[in-house]
Amino acid sequence: MQKNYFLEELEEIMREARELRRKRADWDFINKQPEPIKSALIYYIETGDYRIAAKLAGMDLSDFLDLAYKAKIPTVS
Repeated sequence: MQKNYFLEELEEIMREARELRRKRADWDFINKQPEPIKSALIYYIETGDYRIAAKLAGMDLSDFLDLAYKAKIPTVS
């Protein structure tokens, strides 16, 4: 039973983080980006996984994080 509680708590935290990223993101900026950068930014918003998002964008990690900052996507942990 305890395990399910922690799993439910983790899922709730992840859901709240995703909602925060969605609300704060600059969607005009994101939608103006070329593919695959646009899709990578959306992936980052939905999952919070900036490492895979950077690979999807074909960018190195620091450049992707700079772009995510410009897109106003908060880093939520």
